[in-house]
Amino acid sequence: MPLIKLSGHHSIFDRFATLVTRLTGSPWAFSLAVLSVLVWAASGPLFGFSETWQLVINTGTTIITFLMVFLIQQSQNKDSLAIHVKLNELIAAHEWASNRVVAVEDLDENDLATLRSFYCHLAKLAEKEGGIKHTHSLDEAGSVHARKKRVAKSRTDPASAPRDQAKPSRKFRAKAARQRPSKREDA
Repeated sequence: MPLIKLSGHHSIFDRFATLVTRLTGSPWAFSLAVLSVLVWAASGPLFGFSETWQLVINTGTTIITFLMVFLIQQSQNKDSLAIHVKLNELIAAHEWASNRVVAVEDLDENDLATLRSFYCHLAKLAEKEGGIKHTHSLDEAGSVHARKKRVAKSRTDPASAPRDQAKPSRKFRAKAARQRPSKREDA
């Protein structure tokens, strides 16, 4: 697999959007907004509650809201993409996980509904065994389900354990013995 090289550079817009999103989400920004509205409301009698006085707050809030929509959306897109990448890494790294769900966010609504119904079916299988943690993945659901049943049975009845789980192989025991420090090395 080719080595992925990341530039580590962020565009000016990306840095600006991240900064503004962080600042506007702070308690100080909220306090400043409340203070602005209170100052505006208190200045009403001074300006006779005129149309210009009302237009100031309407125009100001409309412009700020309009610009913030784009900045917040950019930050949300970036965060969402980062979360998808992290989840994809977890799926790809797990031995029993189905790699077919790595890019599931790119599927259309019908395909997502099909996958959801499949996982609902897995949950029903798991409930028969006493919990949703007994299910597995899209690709190997049937075989893993059967394997888990065999393992669970072998825990209660060692005679029914599959051969490879009943005792370690000769090869495994020999390798483990080589890795243990000898008594002479300890002395």
